[in-house]
Amino acid sequence: MTNSSDAGLERTVDVIVAGSGAAALTAALTAAVAGLKVLVLEKSALLGGTSAMSGAGIWVPANHLAAAAGFQDSRQEALAYLRNASPAGWRDTEDPLWQRFAEDAPTMLAFVERHTPLRFSLTNEPDPMAEHEGGKLEGRMVSPNLLGRRIVGRYARRLRSSTMPHLFTYNEMRSTGIYTRPVRGIVGMLPKLLWRALTRRAGQGSALITGLLKGCLDHGCRIETSARVLDLLVDDASARITGVRVQRGGEQLDYHARRGVVLATGGFEWDEALRQAHFPGPLDRLGSPRSNEGDGQRMAQRVGARLDRMDQANVYPTLPTVYEGKPHGLPFPFQAFAHAIVVDRHGRRFVSESDYNIGEQLDRRHADGSPVHLPAYVVADARFMKHSLPFRWFARKQRGWVHSAPTLAELAARLGLPAQSLQDTVSRFNGFCAQGKDLDFARGESVWERFQSGGKVNWGSVERGPFFGMSINRSILGTKGGARTDAGGRVLRPDGSVIEGLYCAGNAMANPIGTRAVGAGTTIGPCMTWGFVCARTISGA
Repeated sequence: MTNSSDAGLERTVDVIVAGSGAAALTAALTAAVAGLKVLVLEKSALLGGTSAMSGAGIWVPANHLAAAAGFQDSRQEALAYLRNASPAGWRDTEDPLWQRFAEDAPTMLAFVERHTPLRFSLTNEPDPMAEHEGGKLEGRMVSPNLLGRRIVGRYARRLRSSTMPHLFTYNEMRSTGIYTRPVRGIVGMLPKLLWRALTRRAGQGSALITGLLKGCLDHGCRIETSARVLDLLVDDASARITGVRVQRGGEQLDYHARRGVVLATGGFEWDEALRQAHFPGPLDRLGSPRSNEGDGQRMAQRVGARLDRMDQANVYPTLPTVYEGKPHGLPFPFQAFAHAIVVDRHGRRFVSESDYNIGEQLDRRHADGSPVHLPAYVVADARFMKHSLPFRWFARKQRGWVHSAPTLAELAARLGLPAQSLQDTVSRFNGFCAQGKDLDFARGESVWERFQSGGKVNWGSVERGPFFGMSINRSILGTKGGARTDAGGRVLRPDGSVIEGLYCAGNAMANPIGTRAVGAGTTIGPCMTWGFVCARTISGA
């Protein structure tokens, strides 16, 4: 691994990429394949960022794998879906970026397969809002097949690990039901899992970063870890970005970029001041690397960039776990299990517990930015606990998170909820269970929710004590705000002019797909696509 004692390293290249997640490595790969000399600078000692920790679901409409499997899709339908499924008013600013994404995402995926050892498989998931015009029942979501870490040589030791079991592929995680039936899932695949552990083969985010990194290395990219980008270098005469200042060990070094700098440093969720400014209210857990401290956002702002969408994030329920010896969040939709409901601080339901975008409702704001529903709670009965072994295992990792009581009234007192309101909510929900239809939030009725439950009713009444309650506030897997860019990934000033030489991708940019996810995988799919777009703009492709 390179370090600050490597005295002879060249400090002028064509492209500098700050970060090493999926957006960063896709940008580096694309630029290198175009014949440019590329340097990747990673702040932490480990490579892969949030992408390495993820399940690596990747939303790419109209992709070549779907076409080969006989699924009908098109870039035009993808764009129609983005326009119809996104929040009101977003089209006014995001449509040029949506158009570029719909056009380039399929090309990006084929490019990555052509220039790396990565091979992707389709998943069978529908779009979460498939009922909207342009939505599809299958074919837009892919995930990487297994890859062995050894193919990246000495860098294998520097690949970031995950809180999730990456010995499984994404499709295996779904088919084995590992989170709901862990013993059955592991025993059924034990020989395969042992062989994978011995050969260091993994799927999901581990495979994605391994494959992208191998492609970058094969095409001549230079990779440096423990290299924190502190500032952007600006030419006084032209105001063009010409490079970066880097902290490596006890030194500060200047690196120069002839063609451009790509900021792909991730979100700002681990910077407490930034997070509290843009996400006021209760927070349960964070589920990303602690290096996501908003470096790219601050650097872009210092050179005059317009920051936008700073109130957007990948908000998703998590269970408590431990990562690198510290409390952390593990993405897990525990609130959607049977015999449980989600209520707000008034003791009332406000969303279908199985809604893929429950995070958007948890994050709903008043005009002054304060939360509408938080603090929120999952309220469940004894059957929830009886059938939720993984939940019980992880819940033990945060003492005092789960409250129990013999009656709903006593549970309400322990959670600080109005007892009569909670009792009325539970009684109303139990009535819906008896008639088999949720008249308030249509739980289990959307295409996505029917798919998740296998077409069965997976909810049930909350009436058998003891009763349990636990917080389900915001958990953030990555913020999605940052420098506003044009459709070519070039960073813009508040007046709309371009900051020459500066590009932004992934969670460091003002992401055109925010808290409302239009598909499972609409973090990594767009992140990779914008890395690809930035590099193509730089190279003139």
